[in-house]
Amino acid sequence: MFADLGVLNFWTYVVGAIFIVLVPGPNTLFVLKTGIGHGVKKGYLAASGVFIGDAVLMFLAWAGVAALIQTTPMLFNIVRYLGAFYLLWLGGKMLWSVIRHTQQGEAGGLEPAKTIMKRSLVLSMTNPKAILFYVSFFVQFIDVHAKHTGVAFMILAVTLEIISFIYMSFLIFSGAFVTRYLKTKKKLAKLGNGLIGLLFVGFAARLASLN
Repeated sequence: MFADLGVLNFWTYVVGAIFIVLVPGPNTLFVLKTGIGHGVKKGYLAASGVFIGDAVLMFLAWAGVAALIQTTPMLFNIVRYLGAFYLLWLGGKMLWSVIRHTQQGEAGGLEPAKTIMKRSLVLSMTNPKAILFYVSFFVQFIDVHAKHTGVAFMILAVTLEIISFIYMSFLIFSGAFVTRYLKTKKKLAKLGNGLIGLLFVGFAARLASLN
């Protein structure tokens, strides 16, 4: 059915997309952290930034821009270091927030919705691993000889977004559920935020060291 629309091996794509979405990364950690710290509504706001960023990257891969970045070392390095710097800044800010609030003996305030949306979008758009994924995986399932490759692009993009939405929803509601426990366990909450901050710093170091 999908082959007539320019999609190759649709169910293989679905299985591969599920496994890729389930791999932990900065985007999923940020959504989980937001769900824990700010609840379901802002958790979905963070997820929306990821969805928009993924949609843009998929479009760029289809249009060939992502392949250009991959084959042009200077452009790829610019994206790579921007992503590493942003992850380092985000992780460092989380660690500093934990230290500062520990010294002050108080919990941190809620982040504005605009800030959450901006951070999740930038986090998604500056992830060169995602760009490489869309170049090496996503485009394999589009028949370049089809009359309307845009239709195939839409099918694959919507499929991936649905899978991502289901997984992000699980993270958000899990985080909101954990919040009820963490509200009475402030030390545990600070430890969790500190660990996520360290993971972001680790992602930054790993991204900067990619060859």
